[in-house]
This record gives sequence, C-alpha cells and structure tokens, in this order.
Amino acid sequence: MWRDSFRLQIFCLFMAVLAIVVLVHNFFQLEHLDDDTVSGSNWVTENDVQHSLSQTTKTTRKPYCGYKQQILSKREQAEQESLLAAIQWPKPSDGKIAFLQSTDPAHSDFVIVKPRAFFKVGDQLEVLVRMKDFQGKPKQYGGDYLQARIHSPLLKAGATGRIVDCRNGLYKVFFTLLWPGEVKVSVSLVHPSEAVQVLLRLREERPDRVYFKSSFKSGRYSETTECNVCLSGDLPVCNFTDLYTGEPWFCYKPRKLPCASRISHAKGGYQKGLLTQEESLFFQSNVNIKRPILSSGPDSVIVKPKAFTDSSSMDKAEDPTVSPSGYYYEDQWRSRTHWIHRFNKSDDITKCLQGKVVHLFGDSTIRQWFEYLTAFVPDLVEFNLGSPKNVGPFMSVDLKHNILLKFRCHGPPIRFSTVFSSELHYIANELNGIVGGRNTVIAITIWSHFSTFPVEVYIRRLRNIRRSIIQLLDRSPKTLIIIRTANVQELGPEVSLFNSDWYSFQLDSVMRKMFSGIAVHFVDAWEMSLAHYLPHNLHPKEVIVKNQIDAFLSYVCPLQT
Repeated sequence: MWRDSFRLQIFCLFMAVLAIVVLVHNFFQLEHLDDDTVSGSNWVTENDVQHSLSQTTKTTRKPYCGYKQQILSKREQAEQESLLAAIQWPKPSDGKIAFLQSTDPAHSDFVIVKPRAFFKVGDQLEVLVRMKDFQGKPKQYGGDYLQARIHSPLLKAGATGRIVDCRNGLYKVFFTLLWPGEVKVSVSLVHPSEAVQVLLRLREERPDRVYFKSSFKSGRYSETTECNVCLSGDLPVCNFTDLYTGEPWFCYKPRKLPCASRISHAKGGYQKGLLTQEESLFFQSNVNIKRPILSSGPDSVIVKPKAFTDSSSMDKAEDPTVSPSGYYYEDQWRSRTHWIHRFNKSDDITKCLQGKVVHLFGDSTIRQWFEYLTAFVPDLVEFNLGSPKNVGPFMSVDLKHNILLKFRCHGPPIRFSTVFSSELHYIANELNGIVGGRNTVIAITIWSHFSTFPVEVYIRRLRNIRRSIIQLLDRSPKTLIIIRTANVQELGPEVSLFNSDWYSFQLDSVMRKMFSGIAVHFVDAWEMSLAHYLPHNLHPKEVIVKNQIDAFLSYVCPLQT
C-alpha cells in the first residue's frame, strides 16, 4: 500500500514539474513570437471569434494588408467571390484609351422609346442612351457610370431609373411611372468608363490615398505617427487589431514611446499626385463629371391616372433590391416597400419614441438624424458629454417621456477630426453589449469612409456587424434594427478620387445583398437623395433628412392597416 502511495506522490511531482516546464516554454514562445504570428495573419472565421495573440504592445517589421490576410471559411469565401462578381464592372477591351476617344456627355444623347405612346400610372418607360466620344464617334464598349431619374418639378415629384449596360456604347434605362401628369426624363454621366477604370485601379492599388494619424503621449513627451489598414515599408508598427472582430488597424511605432501610450486618432490627409496627366483629363468639372446628357427628341411624356386605384395603395413588400424603392410626390417620400406616415409635429415623435432607447451608429450622415431629432423635439435635450464637435459620442435625453437617443461613430477607418482612441468602438462590439428588446431601436449606416479601400475590407466589416445583429435578434427578437443606405453627393475632380458616387454605389450594392433576408429594415437614402430636385450633397438638406426620419419612425411606430 505504501509503495502505491509513494508511486502516486512521485507521479504527481513529475506532472507538476512537467507543467512548470510547459508553462515556461509557452511564456518564452509568447515573448519571442515570429513576425508572421504577431502581424495577425489569423483572422475571424465563421465559427466565432479568433482571439489573436496580437497586442497593442507588439510590433512587426513586415508590411501588412489586412484584407489580404483573412482566413475565410468555405461559405465566407463563396459569399465574397459572389459579391465581388456581382459588382464587377465592364471595361474596355483595349488597355489605354486616349482622352479624345473617351465618353463625352455633350456629344452623347438619349431618346425615349415610343415617346407618343399612351402611358398610365404603373407603366414602364424605356429610354435609350447613346454614348459618343469627343470626336462624335459612337462608343463601342460600356462601363460608363450613369444616374437617371424622372421628375415633375411643379409637383415636386421624382423617382430613379434602372440602368442596363448593353456593353456596346448603348444603355437602356427603365422607369416605373408612379404619378400622373407631365413627367420629364433626366440622364447624367457621372464618370466615363475610362475614369471608372482609374477609380478601380486606385481602389486596388492605393488604399493609402487617405491616411490617418494617431498621437502617443507619456508625461510631457508626445509623438504622432501615420496609421492605416495597410502600412508599407519595413518600419516597426503597432498592431491595434481588434481582438474580438479581427478588424486590422496599424500605426507606425513611435520612436521613443510604447504602443500602449496612444491617446487619439484623426484623419491625416489626402495623397496628392495620384493621376497621370492623361488620367486627369477624365476628371474635369463641367466636362465629364456629373454632366447632363440631353435628349435628341422629346424629353418628357404625359402620364394618365391609373383607373380605379391609386399608385400609393399598391401592396407593400420590403425588399432592399426593389427599384425604385419609392418616389417623391409633393416633396414627400412615398415608399413602395413599407407604409410611411408623417411626423410633422414634435409631439408625434415624442409619442412614437416614448419609453425607447435609440442607438445611432455610423458616420456623419446618420449623425444628421441625431441632430434633427434633438433640434426638432423640445423635450429631447442633449446631455453634454464633453465630446468633440461633429465627432461624438452624443446623447440626448427626455426624462419626462423616458427617451434616450445616442450617437456613436463607427471604428476606424473614420475620417473625423481628433477622436480619443478610447472612443474608437466597432459597431459589432457595441451590438454585442446591447441587451435589446421591444423598446430598443438601432439604426446603422457605414459606407463613406470605406470608399478608398478594396471591397474585401468592407465585406469583412459588414460580416462582423451582420453576425452581431443575428446574435442580438436571436436573444432579443423584438429589437428593431434599421439600415440607412449610402447617398449620392456633389463631385469634383479631387473628391471623385476618394468619395466618388461610383465607390458608394458599389459598397451600397454589397451592403444590400449582405443584409437581404435578415430581419432588418432599410431607409433608402440613396434613392431619396438621387430622386430629389436639390443638388447632391454628402450631407443632404433638411427636407431630405426629414423624409428619412419619417421612414425611420414609420418602422418604429408602424401604421395599423
């Protein structure tokens, strides 16, 4: 018996020594990880979160591009390939195209197919657009980026059209006629196909064309270094990759300070000299950026009322890909996917939001919702959090009616002025911290700040957000989640290289596909900005924001029909 006891003691002692040896060995490995491991080459997979060993105090000397380093499941890889294929853009068969052979909106024209036909509300109107170059010769290939709408100025009515690229210099535009009266057609060339190819090259080859910076501070000493998703060169970097989502972010390491001393994030600036002299000719204001294409014949049709029924009473079926998703009539947006009622009085909004907690996540375009609601509802008073102007986070409270309204910007890349690094929160992580329930309302928009990066960066961000949304709805099914889409904006030669509508359109198309079939609702800011008569603006004017708010609140407090 004593021998068995002695053997057991020896065995336990051996196991204890072995455990200590293994622990020391593992600790040594952690302290001497090779560069590939520290760079965070293992990313989030479908099976929950991959906890990277990377810490803010680790450094690497290798250049890094997070979107190229992802490890995807077969399902994720298939989805990504499908999304990239869906937004693939036609391009010329020849490589380099001279400026005189590029698309000229002044020489191009459009014709209404069957302009003298009898049209009634609900009918389709077809328009043929014919592209020509600066020498007046017909284009033989597609790839131009167009925007089109129908409108009736006296009625303050407007709607967008569906554009089909025939890939031979011809484009078909299909409009659904949604109101009676004289309806005018407008078509614009946003970018010639040759410019789109330049934008595509910049997106893939120059994700650094907007750069960011962070400040590091310890005592009286401070340093500022450049940051981005991708950093080139062989300088040491700080790895700020998020441990929960795997979202990569890097800054060049300060010379004297540790990575843990970072205190802020900010937009650094825009790279210059991105184009060759020939390429710059494709981006000229009043020449080939958002220029109207005129009709060679009638540019309007007369639409008769639809018999027995009104177009606004058609069946509603929410679908983020329905085109058009709605239209303006008397300056009010009428959705074709859900019923909208008007919140013209502050009391109407207060009654709708009573007892609710509203979370707004995203960029400055959804911050407009926070600003509108806070200004319009007298009892909703902003609580001073000491946040930087236009950056946030912000919070407004109505104690009398138990309403809490919050705004928080999404995590990097974010082109805001200085943000405290402690306030850089990823939407997916924020969603994971929300209990949810019938009195919780969440609205999200995320697009503009991703326009300079390859689409894979955006897909990963949406995949993380989508996963958190599904988990939130699984534990709290009555939580209401609304997605605000992208919107069009004013463009010039420089803005086009960073925030072109073409970039936004591609990202918006990806977002709609990734969130279709999930229990979320959409406010179609894209069509609401494109169909309106006001000039395009990154931050739409109040009349458009008001229509967005009406659409948003109509989900929160739906009409009983």
